[in-house]
Amino acid sequence: MDTKIRWGIVGPGKIARKFVSDLLLVDNAELTAVASRSLERAQEFANEYGAKHSFGSYDELFQSGTVDVVYVATPHNFHKELSIKALQHGIGVLCEKPMGVNRAEVEAQVEASKKHKAFLMEAMWSRFNPSIQKLKQMVDAGEIGDLTYIHADFAFYALDRDEDSRLFNPNLASGTLLDIGIYPIFLSYLLLGMPNEIMAKAKFHKNGTELQTSMIFDYQNAQAMLYSGFTSNSRMEAEISGTKGEVFLNSRWHEADGYTMVKNDETQKVDLPLKGIGYYYEILEVHQCLRNNKIESDLWSHQNSLDLLELLDSVRNKCGVSFPFET
Repeated sequence: MDTKIRWGIVGPGKIARKFVSDLLLVDNAELTAVASRSLERAQEFANEYGAKHSFGSYDELFQSGTVDVVYVATPHNFHKELSIKALQHGIGVLCEKPMGVNRAEVEAQVEASKKHKAFLMEAMWSRFNPSIQKLKQMVDAGEIGDLTYIHADFAFYALDRDEDSRLFNPNLASGTLLDIGIYPIFLSYLLLGMPNEIMAKAKFHKNGTELQTSMIFDYQNAQAMLYSGFTSNSRMEAEISGTKGEVFLNSRWHEADGYTMVKNDETQKVDLPLKGIGYYYEILEVHQCLRNNKIESDLWSHQNSLDLLELLDSVRNKCGVSFPFET
């Protein structure tokens, strides 16, 4: 694959616009196609960003032969079906997180990836953020000793949103956990692995949507205090503490542009500016995997996505979070 890698957008919404703004910064990336259930929406998006092809159905895109890889940016509950359809046509898939609504869905996606030998990765873009990559390296090298405590949250005020919106419509897998709670859970998993025990409590909207959830992930020698919510704003700093020091990821830590390390009574502030919004780095990873004919990433593998959904399922089970379309 020496020529440009041809990208397609599946679901031209707000998140897709952010993604494409970074895609345009990547050498050897070309946006060639856009698909929506509305041809008009697809054409509008294609015209705005210079894509050659627009389709009024997702199947038309998958059958068109115009793309090497697609970014699936629809609401959560469509991820499984659309990912599998793309994989069946030998098209690589970068699927917006969470890759599926539950672990069983991700199992089906991974199976399709292996069967059709097509690339599949969950768009857990924070994994590729330079600050978080550096944090992972420092933790693995023991620079702050043995980890004992993590605090991470993700919250913003959303009670003024429409009840038919993606955040509040249970038929679209609404609530904080799958949308933003996935980030704190990801950080704990990345640094400490699978916990021995999970404790969690949630509050709910009158329509059944989960509005805020507090979690404790208990490990043999550490605990992670995690939170997601639509009922307030938060500073969104992440604290990672060990026996020899601590690291604070800059505010809005999931897209951090630097960190502060405190060790031996000394404070070191490190700036790691982002290119674009931050999606740039996961796109580079996708390109590297495609050029090496890999079906998964070493940095965020199929197993990582399966584990992450297992953790989300566990928290949902503890709190009684379910969706009408789940059987």
